[in-house]
Amino acid sequence: MMRIRPYTPADRPAIADICVRTGDSGQDATGLHSSDGLLPDIYALPYVDREPELAFVVDNGERAVGYIIGTADTRAFADWFNTGWWPRAATRYDADGPDKELLASVANPNRMLIPAVDEYPAHLHIDLLPEAQGQGFGRSLIETLAASLAERGIRGLHLVVGTANTNAQAFYKRVGFTELAADAGGVTLGRKLP
Repeated sequence: MMRIRPYTPADRPAIADICVRTGDSGQDATGLHSSDGLLPDIYALPYVDREPELAFVVDNGERAVGYIIGTADTRAFADWFNTGWWPRAATRYDADGPDKELLASVANPNRMLIPAVDEYPAHLHIDLLPEAQGQGFGRSLIETLAASLAERGIRGLHLVVGTANTNAQAFYKRVGFTELAADAGGVTLGRKLP
């Protein structure tokens, strides 16, 4: 029986796997980049390493099949990512290779700082493998993270979703997010916390 539970370090390989298997707008991104380690090094592993207490997984009884990860303070996370995490992780990738544009984007120290970051200081990433989808786990994961952030006194949470991913945008709006901004890079959605 599947259940939501806090992340543990033993989940780290599953988090990386889920990130890759959902990394192409919810579809499998295996083989799309020069290394299958790239997406987890950007969008998953830094979060579980820096703030494991803000990571929760859907467990199928054998392993994690979904997760929500986040940070309570995007400004502090971006600073740590850009000065601590990424300089070490980036050495594994060829900045002039096929992932040149993605790597250049990731190296931009301001990429995570949305205009409303002070009002919505926390942000999240959520991914579910197909076996965990359509059963309410997405909503439950968001509520779990939102409650954890609210307990810390955080009053706003945001995320960015691809412009073409209209299903995800509709889902986030159903769970209390509102559109804050939209551009070619995606749609930014925010949610106030109690």
